[in-house]
Amino acid sequence: VQLQASGGGLVQAGGSLTLSCVVSGFTAAYYPMAWYRQTPGNERELVAEISTGRTAYADSVKGRFTISRHAMENTMYLYMNNLKPEDTAVYYCNQRPALSIWGQGTHVTVSS
Repeated sequence: VQLQASGGGLVQAGGSLTLSCVVSGFTAAYYPMAWYRQTPGNERELVAEISTGRTAYADSVKGRFTISRHAMENTMYLYMNNLKPEDTAVYYCNQRPALSIWGQGTHVTVSS
């Protein structure tokens, strides 16, 4: 199993980024999937999740982030708009609930 997140970077507050997660080793469309994020010294937190016919978001990102997945590409996306400095974190993708295996994540830094 591999979960390869990419698309992070440095962006100013109010800006946008799109994160991608390429999945290998299982078919992502068959499982609930999610984006998580982690800041130094804190627990990894759930940001957004997607399952058949349903998406859900943490209150802190609701209305700003959109999760989607492309079954044929075995890829998941996180569209992040109106970014805030508090969105700065390492973002990871995984199943929901998460597997014990984690990818390297992708760093998002939002400057004020």
